Amino acid sequence: MALNAKQKERVTKEVKRHVKDSGSPEYQIALFTEKIKKLTAHLKKNKKDIHSRRGLLKMVSKRRKLMSYLRRSNEKAYKKLIKKLKIKG
Repeated sequence: MALNAKQKERVTKEVKRHVKDSGSPEYQIALFTEKIKKLTAHLKKNKKDIHSRRGLLKMVSKRRKLMSYLRRSNEKAYKKLIKKLKIKG
């Protein structure tokens, strides 16, 4: 269920800080959001897949931690990112 290079580029092209960005909170949150969407769709079909559900919960937790860090450090970027990704803050 990993994202390939084209999917990563499509998801993160708007939030990258620079061309070789792969570690900024915005980039990571965008990737986690896309992975969460894919896993959620998978779990709707496969309700008994407990191992994937646990992975989903871990990803949601990591994304939440990154979002709280971004909110503390750069609230302007946080609000912009939430609007782009259409997620709750």
